[in-house]
Amino acid sequence: MKARRDVYQAIADPTRREIINLLAAQPYNVNSIAEKFDMTRQAISLHVKILVDCGLITIKQSGRDRFCEVKLDQLDEVTTWVEQSKKLWVRRFEKLDQYLTEVKAKNDEKRP
Repeated sequence: MKARRDVYQAIADPTRREIINLLAAQPYNVNSIAEKFDMTRQAISLHVKILVDCGLITIKQSGRDRFCEVKLDQLDEVTTWVEQSKKLWVRRFEKLDQYLTEVKAKNDEKRP
């Protein structure tokens, strides 16, 4: 069984981030997406496949066209991780600031 890709793999690539931003405004078919980039339709199709595998976009059939639609709620995992990491680093920097303040105060006491 093939392991499912995750959203971090999707947003790791700048082209995929641009595709997500493009689709956030409105659905596009793959040809329309490819026209907006300086790369082949085949390369865009590969990026779209990765985004589908990660659950960030879906493809819906409309007549002969297949439209890509973004599923931004899948980015909630990234948002949660960023918020948790930010809290962790804020606490660490606050402790560092406190430590440096204490060291400076001690050094100031030692000076004549």
